[in-house]
Amino acid sequence: MSAGTSERRVLDEAGGVRAMTWVMAIMVFLTMLAAALGLATAGAARSLDRNLAGKLTVQVIAGDAAARDATAAGIARALRTLPGVRRADVVDRAAMTRLLAPWLGSDGADPDLPVPAMIDVELDDRADGAATGAAVETAVRARSASARVDRHAAWMSPVGGFMRTLTALAAGVVALMASATAVVVVLAVRAGLDAHRATIEVMHMLGSTDVQVARLFQRRIAIDAAFGGACGGVAAVAMLAVLGTQASGLGSELLGQVALGPLDWVAIAILPFAFVVLGMAAARVSVTRALGRTL
Repeated sequence: MSAGTSERRVLDEAGGVRAMTWVMAIMVFLTMLAAALGLATAGAARSLDRNLAGKLTVQVIAGDAAARDATAAGIARALRTLPGVRRADVVDRAAMTRLLAPWLGSDGADPDLPVPAMIDVELDDRADGAATGAAVETAVRARSASARVDRHAAWMSPVGGFMRTLTALAAGVVALMASATAVVVVLAVRAGLDAHRATIEVMHMLGSTDVQVARLFQRRIAIDAAFGGACGGVAAVAMLAVLGTQASGLGSELLGQVALGPLDWVAIAILPFAFVVLGMAAARVSVTRALGRTL
């Protein structure tokens, strides 16, 4: 009995094995989406940390506009002399008007509107952020008791924490999908063994070994998994392309950072092949163990 003929007779009529094609397609589709979510949010969290690390904003509040602007200019000059401070610039009124436009509209340009003076501070990457931040606060308090120092990383930390939680959740989903796929392969292989037990016994009497029978199941699972993985992979890539286009069209700076890099795409592209290898390994182990116990 040739390998091809044996494979068809033993496996083609097993409904559980044939269903592996569609099961694998669904598993690969969901796994690739979960992996893309995890990789994209992890990259966005790293980008957010880089962008916010060492960024401070100083607010100078005063009723007298001239006194407020003079105080802000003095604080900016003092901050530039501190070691570890790369840049300290007073935000001009035109920029403040643009920032307030979504809430105040044209009223934000009213010169009588009491708007705090803002100083954009950037720390040196090589400096100790905590120590330099404390020095900035001390210098600001020495010149204005009402001024306030806001650390960007502090008020955006919940967002970063949420992104890291999503990354961990996505990794857990990928692991669960892989485990579920292995279980489904084992169940499908056992269904094939039960459906063709008599044929397998004849193959054993003709000299076939457990390893040879396992190879038949392994080869068929590989074919079904490869076809299903290809279908699921194409569908997942199409879905990711649609989601990426919609996210970029929103114009959100934060959502714009939730994107996949070249290495992320490589990792996602490997998943269908990894599922084929997983299915083959699960089939081989399941068959050899089952035949060793029963035949």
